[in-house]
Amino acid sequence: MNNTYSRYSLGGLITAEQKQFFNENGYIHFQNFFEKETVDQLIDASLAVQQKLLINNTKKINGVPIKYGYDVDGAPIVQRFAFINQQHPAFEELTRDDRFKLLLKLIGPDARLGINEKDGMVLNHYINGPLSKFTKMGWHTDGLRDIFLGQKLSPMLNVGIHLSDARPENGGLRLLPGTHQQSIYKLLFRKKYFLDHDTDKDEIAILPKAGDLTIHDGRLWHRVAQSSIVGEASRRRVIYIPIIAGKYQPKHADSTTAFYQRFAGIVK
Repeated sequence: MNNTYSRYSLGGLITAEQKQFFNENGYIHFQNFFEKETVDQLIDASLAVQQKLLINNTKKINGVPIKYGYDVDGAPIVQRFAFINQQHPAFEELTRDDRFKLLLKLIGPDARLGINEKDGMVLNHYINGPLSKFTKMGWHTDGLRDIFLGQKLSPMLNVGIHLSDARPENGGLRLLPGTHQQSIYKLLFRKKYFLDHDTDKDEIAILPKAGDLTIHDGRLWHRVAQSSIVGEASRRRVIYIPIIAGKYQPKHADSTTAFYQRFAGIVK
């Protein structure tokens, strides 16, 4: 495991050094992936989707609950969007970026963007205010989903597109490098899923700039730390898109809500 935090630039291919870093640590950080103009367009698009969801009082998209909360001024907002790629053309267009084809190679030849599977493209909007419903997320692995569904643990990566700058005081993604290589027992019991928010001495902080892209292995233990700042300066937006392999399992309007998603209220 490489304990030195590294940032890379993605060119026409993933280099041997980048692939080795990712294989050893279970994550990688590419800087300056998107221009500021693209970031601003995506934020504007998310506000348009939010308005539509609020007007329609939408509870779920393809069986996945929408998480609502309140902004610093008390106005209602959406704090977790599911399948946002199906809600606005700007997000749909984003999935057609040819550079994602390079990222698929981190899993193998059968990998794909899971834009119509699992929760699709998710946008998380964190704000640390007195009425916010989404300020942090406890330790977990994304691989638990397959186990809950009684399925074999399938390869999965989570691609993060960061729409905000982050400093240590902003909280944000924390990872335990190398834990993607752990045993099934440690994947299940190393931490108390979503209930454990304690700092781990081996964790690292992902500190992106707006427009950066990160990838982490779904088996990696990670959490979202709460911002120590309250109010507007704590605002963070990040998009996640799964890269998956295995059987194609698209969601649709009549899809049922997964058992574990009924307990989303434990994430505050």
